[in-house]
Amino acid sequence: MTRVLQVSAELFPLLKTGGLADVAGALPAALAAAGAEPRLLVPGFPAIRESLTNECAVAPVALPWSEGRAALLRGRLPGFDVPVYVLDAPGLFDRPGNPYGDAVGVAYADNHRRFALLGLAAARLAEGVDASWRPQIVHAHDWHAGLACAHIAASHSRRRTEARTVFTVHNLAYQGLFPAEQFCDLGLPPAHYAVEGVEFYGQVSFMKAGLHFADAITTVSPTYAREIQTPEQGCGLDGLLRHRADVLQGILNGVDYVVWSPAHDRSIAQAYSADSPEGKAACKTALQRECGLEVKADAPLFGIVSRLTEQKGLPLVLEALNDLIDAGGQLVILGSGDARLEAEFAAAAARHPGQVARRTGMDEGLAHRIYAGSDVMLVPSRFEPCGLTQLYGLSYGALPLVHRVGGLADTIVDTTLEDLAAGTATGFVFNAFNVDAYRRALRRAFALWSRQEYWARVREAAMRQHFGWDDAAVRYLGVYREVIPVGGF
Repeated sequence: MTRVLQVSAELFPLLKTGGLADVAGALPAALAAAGAEPRLLVPGFPAIRESLTNECAVAPVALPWSEGRAALLRGRLPGFDVPVYVLDAPGLFDRPGNPYGDAVGVAYADNHRRFALLGLAAARLAEGVDASWRPQIVHAHDWHAGLACAHIAASHSRRRTEARTVFTVHNLAYQGLFPAEQFCDLGLPPAHYAVEGVEFYGQVSFMKAGLHFADAITTVSPTYAREIQTPEQGCGLDGLLRHRADVLQGILNGVDYVVWSPAHDRSIAQAYSADSPEGKAACKTALQRECGLEVKADAPLFGIVSRLTEQKGLPLVLEALNDLIDAGGQLVILGSGDARLEAEFAAAAARHPGQVARRTGMDEGLAHRIYAGSDVMLVPSRFEPCGLTQLYGLSYGALPLVHRVGGLADTIVDTTLEDLAAGTATGFVFNAFNVDAYRRALRRAFALWSRQEYWARVREAAMRQHFGWDDAAVRYLGVYREVIPVGGF
């Protein structure tokens, strides 16, 4: 069995700010089912630390700076059948707010230390500080774990480990950039601060550390793997990604259907399925009542579950909101983020009571109810590495309306006449990122809604799509085996 240490900053259901947590929570079980031996390494945030059971101390972790203490613990977390390592460093992780910032969203000034230590802890496990288990592969997720690849490269040069590294890019736009003077806190050899290292236009980039030092690079959809090699979506790293294209591939994220299936979702008003879709109407009525919308079965209900950022294409929704309202539609939004977008959606809800509802924050139960009660999920992202919203929408029969980009392009089939006839249409897709193209997709959604027999066919095709983690896990195992030397170690 291939021994894999998965390193991430978030872990569903204990700690979630976005799709990274869903991936980190679902992948270990899929890897185990595919024949790997996975374990997890996560920071000791309060939600993680309080949930850890059967814990035992593994080893202290020496800090690259003078003050504080840290140690590796091993134990169990609810919902996971594999052992979990927790980096216990109260001075760094025992704080309010989300994993990256305080209660009002301001990033912690010592984030470079917090996540450098996570990478250093991964390297210590690769070096064998736990005598009972040593990974062959360290799989680091996104910039927070990027320095694991750099620290393990340093361990290679000192002949302390033979472990190989895989780095997964979940969103290249978030790079973990820090001032150059903070490099001395990272515990890396001085030579690592270089163009052929972690230096990025006079700063330190944790994302670049992962891309440069990893033995293999993956990202979360095939189309995004191609897009990030272009200047338009490469975020300044496209040259490096083209240089490393031979070790880069896109592996589409999966869905944990134990969590995201209307057939056995306890958060929703009534269970339903592709074979028995009747319960969806009850879920729509319940959602309209919960959110203060008019209870109208014949009004198509559009849902948004998203961080409120420019990336998500939400200005298009606001610019064309009158089109949606005038055509008789309703809109429910769950999310928080950019203050301007929050204010504009709040103003829209005030202008259109009964037709627009807005809820803030992360409410997992309400998110499930929005998928179950909505007829359409809006995902008009400017760019989208994979996207899970559209996959959850498919599962719940909320037809995704998406921009043809990244993982959205890989997963949604437009409702064209040809695809309607073939029974392959699953949503609405627009190509150019502008409000006119978005409006045309919106009109197609209303046109299909007016022909409920066809709507039911497309909804059934959507609900029969399957994007499980089993295929993704097999592909990840293939990546692991490619980087492990012949004969193993």
